[in-house]
Amino acid sequence: MASDKTFKLRFWGTRGSVATPGPTTCRYGGNTSALEIEVAGHWLICDAGTGLRPLGLDWLTRDPRPKSFDLFLSHTHFDHIQGFPFFIPAFHDDVTIAVHDPTELGSMRERLMGQLVPDYCPVMPEYIAATIESRPFKHQVALGPDLIVRAWALPHPSVSWAYAFESQGRRIVYATDNELDAQLLNPRPAELSDDTERLFAPDVVAHYADADLLIADAQYTSQEYQRRVGWGHPRLATVVDLAIAANVKQLALFHHDPQHDDELMDHLVLQARERAANKGTRLEVFAAIEGASLTV
Repeated sequence: MASDKTFKLRFWGTRGSVATPGPTTCRYGGNTSALEIEVAGHWLICDAGTGLRPLGLDWLTRDPRPKSFDLFLSHTHFDHIQGFPFFIPAFHDDVTIAVHDPTELGSMRERLMGQLVPDYCPVMPEYIAATIESRPFKHQVALGPDLIVRAWALPHPSVSWAYAFESQGRRIVYATDNELDAQLLNPRPAELSDDTERLFAPDVVAHYADADLLIADAQYTSQEYQRRVGWGHPRLATVVDLAIAANVKQLALFHHDPQHDDELMDHLVLQARERAANKGTRLEVFAAIEGASLTV
């Protein structure tokens, strides 16, 4: 168990858009977004993609088993909620899952449960034995005296939400499904070359400032982004530059493109590290790997 003064994280799903299991993605993972964070006596889950299923299987092996989870959904596109009907704790009546909702409307819980209809899913709402609570909030919520969560909207079709988790002076930011390039101040940002300096508004940088770890959507290469403007995801180069501008300590590349196999992912990690080094920073860059754990 992690100390109350540290964040203990485990990536259960790292892929974006659609699950891509297979021999070419086995090292970085094929399950879609799911992140577990243990801190200050709380078990937090970011997103409920297909990676939520193996998290539930692992839960069965724990002694003691957590009986309460705080779920933070970036949004409810299928790749971010599809694991929920197969999350084993949801079928236990002594478990509570709090769905924290930055929309303030309580709609996150409704949409999460709304997939449980016969035309789309074999699991019916009445099968869910756990208590699934909706907890709307505005801008930030305190989960206790030592844990604050802040949220802000990201540019993505139908909107995505980023979260900053803050405890004991440490800060973790989870920001997936984010067309960060659309927020650049550069004229005609979609046409930027990798050699061009990215210009960010101060309020954009402030959201990520001084994070000990930024887990960020970095789905596209610059060449891919030219054909996918408006799809809701950023270029790798722009994400690295934001991390540098915000004085982030560690950057975890996340939401890997379905077409990016392990060999290409290796190349992209090296490319990101080289970019950070060439800018004279100490930013540590790695790609999120399904099943990997780390402590911050």
